Amino acid sequence: MSSGLDHVECRHGQYYDSVTLMQASRSVAGTDGVNEALIAMATPLNVELAQGLGFAVPPTVPAQLLIAVRAEDQAGVDAAIATLTAALSPRPATSGIGSGADPRPATTGAALADNDAALALISVPGPYAAIEAFDAVAAGRNVMIFSDGVTVEDEVDLKRAGREAGVLVMGPDCGTAIVSGIALGFANVVRRGPVGIVAASGTGAQQVSSLLETAGVGVSHLLGLGGRDLSARVGGLGAELALTALDADPDTELIILVSKPPDPGVAARLQRLADGLSTPVQFAMIGPGQPDLTQAVESVLQTLDVNPPAWPVVGRGQLAGQPACLHGYFAGGTLATETLVLAQKLGSISTNLGPSATPAAQALSGDAHVIVDFGEDELTAGRPHPMIDPTLRLEQIARLSRSADGNVVLLIDVVLGYGAEPDPALALVPALRAAAQRVSDRGKQFTVIVSLCGTDADPQSWRRQAVALADAGALVFASNAQAARHAVVLARGATGRTGPR
Repeated sequence: MSSGLDHVECRHGQYYDSVTLMQASRSVAGTDGVNEALIAMATPLNVELAQGLGFAVPPTVPAQLLIAVRAEDQAGVDAAIATLTAALSPRPATSGIGSGADPRPATTGAALADNDAALALISVPGPYAAIEAFDAVAAGRNVMIFSDGVTVEDEVDLKRAGREAGVLVMGPDCGTAIVSGIALGFANVVRRGPVGIVAASGTGAQQVSSLLETAGVGVSHLLGLGGRDLSARVGGLGAELALTALDADPDTELIILVSKPPDPGVAARLQRLADGLSTPVQFAMIGPGQPDLTQAVESVLQTLDVNPPAWPVVGRGQLAGQPACLHGYFAGGTLATETLVLAQKLGSISTNLGPSATPAAQALSGDAHVIVDFGEDELTAGRPHPMIDPTLRLEQIARLSRSADGNVVLLIDVVLGYGAEPDPALALVPALRAAAQRVSDRGKQFTVIVSLCGTDADPQSWRRQAVALADAGALVFASNAQAARHAVVLARGATGRTGPR
């Protein structure tokens, strides 16, 4: 039962990006006299979340702005709306394009007309992203399309236009890139070096670049492609452009191509292309019978005459020889896919990934092994990515700890770097401790394995996060593949002990 005074409204004609709305929700929720607040676009998921909080939500459409506030009294509601108004008020530009008396350009093409930028980064709602990207390509600029929601047809046309114009098209749904040492989107702090990365996989690219950094080897460029590039429909058009560009780069001595399971025909064609390049190309394509990402990095290191290090492990975990259900809750789709491949020996797994995918809600309701990517579009429409906002995953961990009637091995990834949550351990540590206590109170075991992707130079610091998570009882791995294998061993009932390194 809800208590207090509820205020629910849906505003037409107001669109804000998910990060802005997440920050607004936090500001409103922290206002004196406010007990609950949800400020979000009125997507079906967000409406369901509001209803789950006890709000009566009128009929909506996703383009509306949903405002749901529960306050102690009318004064609290008024204070909440005032806080929201301030949070969503436009801020005057202080420098750059649009500052001073000059009008702000209305289109990407207009912005590039008097600008010598070599690359345009597009981050607008998906239905409009292709229009802006076409403008950038027509202006002869490389383009990174951070937005998702772009049609496959537009993606193919954009990449064909890029090939004709001699420019690189990264994306759509390209979340990670490093160009000439400059990190774009979700990327980690890594040194410059001889390895070029081409990636149809954001967190896969982050895992590879972070492991290389741990081994003391740097990256020349990291060129993202978007997750669909190696599909049959897109045909690897972006990969062709990126491989050719890195082959012409004198600072790139070796290229690694990272991908979720690709279309076999596209993979074969790219292999033929790679065989004709002057720069050696190492393929790291996740799938049954293929090397995992850690093994692929180790192969690259050996090619460069660098001995692979012992990948860091922090903490001490054990399960005393009792079978358990494996629950893998991931923010990174590639890390989730790699884990799904490595966990096949467990048998049936409920998942929202791959050929046996079901909706996330259905996968999470299973009572056996579960691997879910919380970064899938069905869970991020109108919400920040879970690397930014952990709310949905934290709620699911709490739900699991209340409902599990047996032993549990919880495997989660934490991805660090630019753009990611400033201090993931801050919210995760108390959530893990509370979940472990609930399960322990029922006489069952709750073991936490963390795949921590990042570097010590990241703003969040790999080592600092690892120590905080280990203090909460987690066993923390730098290698996602090693974390997954260890979790599978424990879920099958073997006794596992791993000490700090």
